[in-house]
Amino acid sequence: MGQEEMVALWERHTAYEFVDRDADLAVSTMVEDASVMHLPTMSGGFGKERLRSYYRDVFIPGIPQNTTIETADRSVGSDFLVEEIVMRMPHDQEIPFLLPGLAATGRTVDVPLVVVVKFRDGLMAGERIYWDQASVLAQVGLINAGGLPMAGFAEGARFLRDRVMS
Repeated sequence: MGQEEMVALWERHTAYEFVDRDADLAVSTMVEDASVMHLPTMSGGFGKERLRSYYRDVFIPGIPQNTTIETADRSVGSDFLVEEIVMRMPHDQEIPFLLPGLAATGRTVDVPLVVVVKFRDGLMAGERIYWDQASVLAQVGLINAGGLPMAGFAEGARFLRDRVMS
């Protein structure tokens, strides 16, 4: 699978998640033993059938309607893709993959994240998604960032938008 095909498959997969909001289409881009894991919250699963129910029951309904995703940077290798993304969403509903069990706070969350995607046999074999959960918790008011050794609210997202994307 060439780099252009990997990028096209990844973009189709994310459109199935965020635009079409269709679990069956999302998992159609994956191998039978695929895995998806949002590491900060350990939300995801292993195996195409488990992932179908995860996308249908957890991930896709957990994406707030006005969520935007912007690619800041992308690196593509022989069988992998690494993408830096800024995801912006209103916390107007529970978001189980990002803030499991937390009722809506009404705040907007900017999440700079990194996705590592592995490919095999012309399909996606695995996704690992990483972000700074402390920044997310500070943005929704669960922790006070003042005095903690961390960047302020959404500074990482601003850095990606201002320095990488421009």
